[in-house]
Amino acid sequence: MAHCYINGIGCVSAQDTSDYKTFLENQFELTENVVHVHKPNYRDYIKPAMSRRMANGVKNGVVAATLALREAGIENPEAIITGTGMGCTIDSGKFLKNIVENDEQFLTPTSFIQSTHNTVGGQIALGLKCKAYNVTYVHNATSFETSLIDALLMIKDNETNILVGGIDEIGDYSLSLHQLVGYVKEQDTLANGLLNSNSSGVVYGEGAQFFALENQKKTTTYAELVDVEIYDSIAKNDVEAKLIQFLKTNNLDVSDLDLVVLGNNGDIDFDPIYNDLQNSLLKDTQQIYYKQLSGEYLTVSSFGLWIASQICKTQDVPEFLKLNSKKVTTIKNILLYNQYKGESHSFTLLCSC
Repeated sequence: MAHCYINGIGCVSAQDTSDYKTFLENQFELTENVVHVHKPNYRDYIKPAMSRRMANGVKNGVVAATLALREAGIENPEAIITGTGMGCTIDSGKFLKNIVENDEQFLTPTSFIQSTHNTVGGQIALGLKCKAYNVTYVHNATSFETSLIDALLMIKDNETNILVGGIDEIGDYSLSLHQLVGYVKEQDTLANGLLNSNSSGVVYGEGAQFFALENQKKTTTYAELVDVEIYDSIAKNDVEAKLIQFLKTNNLDVSDLDLVVLGNNGDIDFDPIYNDLQNSLLKDTQQIYYKQLSGEYLTVSSFGLWIASQICKTQDVPEFLKLNSKKVTTIKNILLYNQYKGESHSFTLLCSC
């Protein structure tokens, strides 16, 4: 059966991550309750005439995809698969606002055209003149993992290279709704760090991460993507059993894990799901987290995969990511676990090459 290798990565996040040759060299922990991406120089990747018609979220996706393809040396992928939780919320908001303000008359189509969830995948394809398979998955907080599953199936079905990514952006209207229902932390709770905030809600963020997957190893290879599994819901006391079952399916035990990447986001209502694993099944495994650098958004697990891929290649775990003091000399098997508000659970397994 064909193997699936991560041969190129591209990341636009709250950190300065657009240079794949560096790995969080000037990182900082977020201190604001709403964080936007560190904008790359869009002119280096997108023609100005096209860039003017794109919302920032779309541009971030195009930049991340371009970086991944460049590193892997792929001119035209055999498939483009995108995951997004909220889609292009900025243009969606603009279009809805125009409907109200213009009494549903004399509307320009631009915002509507750019508001669909598959805008990012479409713009990437237009830029590459790529007419291959192009799909966008919108499955809440497992949108990115669903995209990875599709990509894995295609690689195992003898496709040679696939571009897959996750993208979400902050729109003013969607942000106001999240704040209204109390899902965004109050600013004054973050003074002592994300995990010490002792409050409900999250740091609201955005980002775009893309990965060039191929069926052959290269000099640029980061890791092998072994398996991905998602669950819409799991009873809190069954998470351990599902994790063990996932590892068993891949002929592994918990003791075979060298690193686990967890999605702790400082929300006291749902972080206990991670805490239970940290203090029981995974207590002897090296643990890290990453949302203190990115904020929370529906495809933030793609930022977690970017982190894990870098660690797999460099064999170095930065101190500022660590949740415990466990260490190993060689990092081979990495497990990523994420959940969103107690639902949309996902397990992703990487292996070093």
